[in-house]
Amino acid sequence: MPLFPFEQHPLYTWALIFVIAFGALTFPILFFVTAPYGRHFREGWGPTIPAKLGWILMEAPSPIGYALVHFRSEHAWDSVPLVLLGMWQTHYVWRSFVFPLLMRGAGKRKPLLTVLMAIGFNCCNGTLNAFAITELAPHLWTNEWLLDPRFLGGVAVFFVGWGINQHSDHVLRNLRAPGETGYKIPYGGVYRWVTSPNYLGEIIEWLGFALAAWTLPGIVFAGFTAANLVPRAVAHHRWYHEKFPDYPRERRAIFPFLW
Repeated sequence: MPLFPFEQHPLYTWALIFVIAFGALTFPILFFVTAPYGRHFREGWGPTIPAKLGWILMEAPSPIGYALVHFRSEHAWDSVPLVLLGMWQTHYVWRSFVFPLLMRGAGKRKPLLTVLMAIGFNCCNGTLNAFAITELAPHLWTNEWLLDPRFLGGVAVFFVGWGINQHSDHVLRNLRAPGETGYKIPYGGVYRWVTSPNYLGEIIEWLGFALAAWTLPGIVFAGFTAANLVPRAVAHHRWYHEKFPDYPRERRAIFPFLW
């Protein structure tokens, strides 16, 4: 199967090219323009919607689209595709339908533009990965792959990243007592080394998924995740240093001891 199978699967190919191009543009742009949501929210980006609703709308297409494509395939009930489906949904069902409900800060808003951009990306990304796994990757349709070091290592790496992501989000959610507002410096866990361990965990997750699946869309998504989250972690790091004179100087933005 060629990397870009225009003749056999034109829709898949164009969607894959879109995701690659989007990621290539995102990385340099986000170093100069911080996406205007969360602590970086600012006016001037058009209409806004409630932040919790925005999270659900923009993340839900990924688990839904993945599941729809997965269960249309004759390989839907093969062991390896089912494990990969479980990994995908472990992250995205939580991120789409649980995480927004746990968010604090009533009245927070998100620009509709950022939500629409994320919807477009997630519609492509979820379906691309499911299609590649269930229709284009015969190495995943036999039980032999269950014992392949890439699969075993990838699954382990994914859940290490997921654990880091979950713990880091838990720390952030519990920084403020009920009724408190404003931001505080987080401590504990991987925060002792980096400003954004939740982002580091997510990057590790998708590197593990890419290794376990061994498909081009998996690799592309891991790259896009880093392209999106590394600049945002750098923006967070700069913001903390501006707001808190006593912010720990030994912390890096996202990669321990490096950056």
